[in-house]
Amino acid sequence: MTDHHDMSFTERVRKLIATIPPGQVATYGQIATHAGNPRAARQVVRVLHSSTDKYHLPWHRVINSKGQIGLKPGQGYELQRAMLIDEGVTFDEAGRIDLKRYLWSP
Repeated sequence: MTDHHDMSFTERVRKLIATIPPGQVATYGQIATHAGNPRAARQVVRVLHSSTDKYHLPWHRVINSKGQIGLKPGQGYELQRAMLIDEGVTFDEAGRIDLKRYLWSP
């Protein structure tokens, strides 16, 4: 894998995340797949960590494939949940988001 390939994957991930509209969510795996590497969900997590502040990405709209927030309580979970609720996203009793209702498709 060349650096150029990594860079373009990263750029595609950033662009995809930047276009998730308010009130909708995407999964790490979904972003990875649309960016060209279905197995790179962990890389999407890394891109979010390294790029969110610099590129003002709507990081809070990216969740795991179970429809749950991947962050742990005390490490951003509460903030992410509050930001999503502010945008009209609802959670069930188990803390899951209904992907049929809120999943964005690029």
